[in-house]
Amino acid sequence: MKADLRGAVIAVTGGARGIGLAIARALVAKGARVSLGDIDGGLAHEAARPLGAHAAALDVRDRASFDAFLNGSRAAFGRLDVLVNNAGIMPLGSFLDETDAVSDAQIDVNLRGVILGMKLALPEMLARGSGHIVNVASLAGRVPIPGAAVYCGTKFAVIGLTETVREELRGRGVHFSVVLPSRVSTEISSGTEAGGGIPTASPDDVADAVIDALIHHLPEVTVPRYLAAAPAIYGAAPGWLVRGFRKLVRDHRVLTHLDRSARTVIEARIESLAKSGRPTPARETDR
Repeated sequence: MKADLRGAVIAVTGGARGIGLAIARALVAKGARVSLGDIDGGLAHEAARPLGAHAAALDVRDRASFDAFLNGSRAAFGRLDVLVNNAGIMPLGSFLDETDAVSDAQIDVNLRGVILGMKLALPEMLARGSGHIVNVASLAGRVPIPGAAVYCGTKFAVIGLTETVREELRGRGVHFSVVLPSRVSTEISSGTEAGGGIPTASPDDVADAVIDALIHHLPEVTVPRYLAAAPAIYGAAPGWLVRGFRKLVRDHRVLTHLDRSARTVIEARIESLAKSGRPTPARETDR
């Protein structure tokens, strides 16, 4: 059965800009009541105002911050029906040149943040016997991209996490979806070279995929949709063919044609996040 999003309470992480904001706008257009969380709390409130959405500062690395965000959503709207784990960062460059702090930041935001969100949202959904978790991963979680090694690792992990928890909790009334965009034309992909057989999607394309996943309870949606078979083909193709195709599309473009000047703002934001370190986790007795 199709889900009706009218009146549904949906929390979106990383919702102040880019894909997250596009998702929020699409959800509001469908009649959902939306809560935006973002590490830039001021920008989140600014983005939420014209949407009539709830907003809060959110550091997905911090259990207390994530708990407060979801509780704020419940206080504003009475419950939580859907969590869209969208927050993510994507540093680019050589694996060996990447600092430990930047690697840790990716793992904390892209993976641990998803784990935290699911752990905090699921108890209410399971108790009610309904709900939906949407994790925005990437096609880089199925097909590796040189120049984004740790990022790819986190997205592979998010896909595996989503699929495993889905099986662990099957029959409990909660749906799990993973959305796999190709290159998306947002600030996070600035400085990367488009074309060469790698399609580019818009934030609105990703938002449409999230809407479809929610309405039709789809376990996985690629963006663009015609790439749905690509991971299976990639996995089944002989090595010589894969290497030939990768050479044809110049899969090392991130390493050889990355425009660092175009990534000044996003890289500075990532470095600042990395330097801030992971918040001290709450002890079990504090929760």
